[in-house]
Amino acid sequence: MNAYRSFIVITFLFFFGGTLGWFLELFYRRFLSPANPKRQWLNPGFLTGPCLPLYGFGVVVLYVLSLSESYFTRFDSGGILHYLLMFVVMALAMTLIEYIAGIVFIKGMNLKLWDYSKEWGNIKGIICPKFTVIWGLLSASYYFFLFPPVNRLVVWFTEHPWFSFVVGIFLGVFAIDFAFSMHLGSQLRKAAKEFDQKATLDMQKFQTFLRENKLSAFFTPHDDRYLLTPRLDRLEQFIRRSPDRVKD
Repeated sequence: MNAYRSFIVITFLFFFGGTLGWFLELFYRRFLSPANPKRQWLNPGFLTGPCLPLYGFGVVVLYVLSLSESYFTRFDSGGILHYLLMFVVMALAMTLIEYIAGIVFIKGMNLKLWDYSKEWGNIKGIICPKFTVIWGLLSASYYFFLFPPVNRLVVWFTEHPWFSFVVGIFLGVFAIDFAFSMHLGSQLRKAAKEFDQKATLDMQKFQTFLRENKLSAFFTPHDDRYLLTPRLDRLEQFIRRSPDRVKD
């Protein structure tokens, strides 16, 4: 398989996994998530469209690991140890992807899209043993039920390169969606910063007025907890329609 076909296959796997993961998260948040007590339909992703890059990268990694199954047969060909080792490696790989994605959003965009702070053994509220086990179960489901038909599709793609046109369309739409979402996020934060600066100045003037007129005993002005920037994740609930999962 040449480099071009490899790129098309990876792109297809990315969009397949991203779309599938989006629907999984959509139904999870609708029916099971404790962060959505009203049981509303919520967009689970940062992007506007139905794609979660975390799952997209995850499916690419799981596909490669599934193709490398022969490596695990050295330990116990087709036995319990064989599959156990495979699913442990897959679960750890997905956990690593989740950790990297969490760090990127926190450090690069100052956003925390999920929070495991209340879970036992969590690391920075981004990953925890509970969800590592869940990743392992999802990996097992992928291996037994999705990998065979997905692998047949990949073989079909390599024999019909004209289908790359369709994959290219999805890639273009994804690029536009990503750029739009990034721009919207930066604009929101810029507006929030300007709002906070103006609110701080107005609050200082108000406090000065209260002191000069000896009215401070009758009023308690808001403090910094009510500035807009520390509450951007709550603003995301309305802009992105995603549940507030960030620990205050």
